[in-house]
Amino acid sequence: VQLQASGGGLVQAGGSLRLSCAASGRTFGKDTMGWFRQAPGKERDFVARVSWNGGSTYYTDSVKGRFTISRDNAKKMVYLQMNSLKPEDTAVYYCAAGNNLYAWTPADFGSWGQGTQVTVSS
Repeated sequence: VQLQASGGGLVQAGGSLRLSCAASGRTFGKDTMGWFRQAPGKERDFVARVSWNGGSTYYTDSVKGRFTISRDNAKKMVYLQMNSLKPEDTAVYYCAAGNNLYAWTPADFGSWGQGTQVTVSS
């Protein structure tokens, strides 16, 4: 599956952004989809994942209650709605696809998009 992320930008603290990830390929409807982020000088960290049918989601603790991951299999799209953004959310955000229902590490995901920059100003 090929992935392309978009929707990043500059936003003030407390604001919102919605990231989108467009997918192509035959396996999208069967893949677990995830979002990761990487700040300068830091490792790529897990943010959220959604199961193949959207029925199960999982978030890292720091974004619970603020971020929502969703998918539209008919459109081959994955979204990350980010509310109440904080400066510490600043990073390049990547979407990823994998075939492990409980995937949460970068190694669990075999396909990656190119990343989209999110900058939150204080």
